[in-house]
Amino acid sequence: MLQPSFSLTTTRTVSVASGSSAPRSYNPGRATKTTKASASTAARRAPASADDVPSAKDVAEAASGSSIPAESVPSSAALGVESLLNEDAGTDWSKSYYGLSTQPFSKEIQEILLAPVDPYDIEVKPDGLIYLPEIKYRRVLNKAFGPGGWGLAPRSETNVGPKVVSREYALVCQGRLVAIARGEQEYFDPSGIATATEACKSNALMRCCKDLGVASELWDPRFIREFKAQHAAEVFAEHVNSKQKKKLWRRKDQPKLTYPWRE
Repeated sequence: MLQPSFSLTTTRTVSVASGSSAPRSYNPGRATKTTKASASTAARRAPASADDVPSAKDVAEAASGSSIPAESVPSSAALGVESLLNEDAGTDWSKSYYGLSTQPFSKEIQEILLAPVDPYDIEVKPDGLIYLPEIKYRRVLNKAFGPGGWGLAPRSETNVGPKVVSREYALVCQGRLVAIARGEQEYFDPSGIATATEACKSNALMRCCKDLGVASELWDPRFIREFKAQHAAEVFAEHVNSKQKKKLWRRKDQPKLTYPWRE
């Protein structure tokens, strides 16, 4: 007569955090594998370098094939990876003073910047103010540093007043801050604000170039008097419409004043 066979499974009562007991199968081999897996996970937890850190794209792709919601995956910025990978992204010239007065430029560059201004390049405004056109400053900088070797970086937002536009700029040459100045320009109609903004930038460039010694004679009172005596003339002129008469200035080698003035 056949006897029925029985299989006996040993169970152990394991206490859980809530204080209750629940039967659970005990498997020594599984416990060993779990311990080894935990140790392996801990060893891989800290990346050796920035190259070992997975990007946000890699993490999202891995999550898309699993049960983890994509929105629950932390971004690279939240993990602090962004600053690690982009620490050399560039200099914020709106705040930085990097390179200011660290060392003088080469002798060759200094000679170009400090070269005496050519009197032929100087212009005279009707009110007697002498100036160098802004394009001449750009030519000096291009000659000294080469195109692309210098630039103007905004230091503030554009301030648009009722009649004047102004903005602060930094002159950066060969990756170093060399000067800061605020440019300004008047405008008479709202449609001219865009043009005034560009003129404001040029005005800031001319003021920054003073720190480099470019055309510094134009701020020297003695040079101004001597230049006007040799190259400028003060003449009587009449306004064509209002018939107002006043003294105005022009270069001696330039034609007579034109509309709306008449000599």
